[in-house]
Amino acid sequence: MSTSTMKKNHSQWSSRIGFMLAAAGSAVGLGNIWKFPYMAGEMGGSAFVLTYLIFMFVIGLPILVMEWLIGRRGQKNPIHTMEDVAVSEGRSRSWCWVGIIGVLGSFLILSFYSVIGGWATDYIFLAGKGVFLNANGEVTGKIFTDFLGNVNHLLTWHTVFMGATAFIVAMGVGAGLERACKVMMPGLGILLLVLVGYAAYVSGPYFGEAFRFLFTPNWSAINGTAVLAALGHAFFSLSLGMGIMMAYGSYLGKDVNLLSTARTVVILDVLVAMLSGLAIFPLVFANGLQPGSGPGLIFVTLPIAFGNMAGGTILGVLFFIFLTFAALTSSISLLEPTVELLEEKTPMGRKTATIVSSVIIWAIGIACLLAFNEWSDIKLFDKNIFDLLDYLTSKIMLPVTGLGTIIFGGWMMRQTLIRQELNLSKSWFAIWTFLTRFVIPIAVILILIYGFMPE
Repeated sequence: MSTSTMKKNHSQWSSRIGFMLAAAGSAVGLGNIWKFPYMAGEMGGSAFVLTYLIFMFVIGLPILVMEWLIGRRGQKNPIHTMEDVAVSEGRSRSWCWVGIIGVLGSFLILSFYSVIGGWATDYIFLAGKGVFLNANGEVTGKIFTDFLGNVNHLLTWHTVFMGATAFIVAMGVGAGLERACKVMMPGLGILLLVLVGYAAYVSGPYFGEAFRFLFTPNWSAINGTAVLAALGHAFFSLSLGMGIMMAYGSYLGKDVNLLSTARTVVILDVLVAMLSGLAIFPLVFANGLQPGSGPGLIFVTLPIAFGNMAGGTILGVLFFIFLTFAALTSSISLLEPTVELLEEKTPMGRKTATIVSSVIIWAIGIACLLAFNEWSDIKLFDKNIFDLLDYLTSKIMLPVTGLGTIIFGGWMMRQTLIRQELNLSKSWFAIWTFLTRFVIPIAVILILIYGFMPE
């Protein structure tokens, strides 16, 4: 079936606020709440945070705008959007590979992202049952290790999380994605403010220590590794290079101002990351724990704090509800590019396309969860299945897609049309052109190089 014979009906966001919340929901995920705090902890706090903030606006925002712009221009799934826009610009159809790699990346990411989302969901109930009460690091570590070793338990929660994701996406753009984010994003905001307020109340002077840790510049802690890590996290924090934002852009009308909307989404994304740090680090410091405890910060270190403070059970439940909501707003966006492709390119309807893609992703996710137990000895390039998919997508596929997108937008598209669409003055557009043609491609190439560096 050629792109010209694809189904003509294409959904649209019902409002700018709905689109903005959906885009922010995609950006706000486990990376903000899980990865950002421990990266800040490992790399010295404020120096990393300030570097990350600069990159979010200088690198992340323009790529985000470019993905939306191309998606809105094409009004199709990312693969055929790239193909059609390339042809309209007199370029090769081979640019569709940017869309192919992006859609495949989001497809593979969801397979292991759903596994982690299942962890967060299960920890709501673990916290509620009081299993962390008076626990130390040995106890919480054993709880997490035993959890990873229980295949049936992991499979149950992976299935629950993937099922919730599929249910929302199957409802459609307006009744599913948009409506869910209109409920969950305000809910996330309220939960996060409650968590920060509670952390400030119970930690006393340690809240000030956490604030200084995150926001007082300590440039002696910065080095090349920290800069590249901040650059990479700024790129991935906004769900760039996954086909998501291009797919979301395809549902946009011409009335939405891309730059101002992108600015709002970036600010919301950054705000959640900063507030997550202010919710987590006061508890870490108050309990004499290490802020640089790595990926175990959320599932091993924080439960110690929850188990040894007044009202810690309630706080733990609220925190893991917050984490699950954030994971869910991202997972529905990860599923959307594949569903959009199947819905447009095959005879499948929305619900069938969602079921088919979700079942395949769920099955790959089983292989990912088995990597922590039954299949832990199965390795390729010295990585288990979970780590290999994470590396392949985050270190290679996403930067390649992002690089292709920004080169296409900066060099292959007619710049006069982009200037009109963004409504930029001549001087501001000169800055935009310099960033998209030179600065951002070099930055993304550095992310790619950093991904190949030994850990």
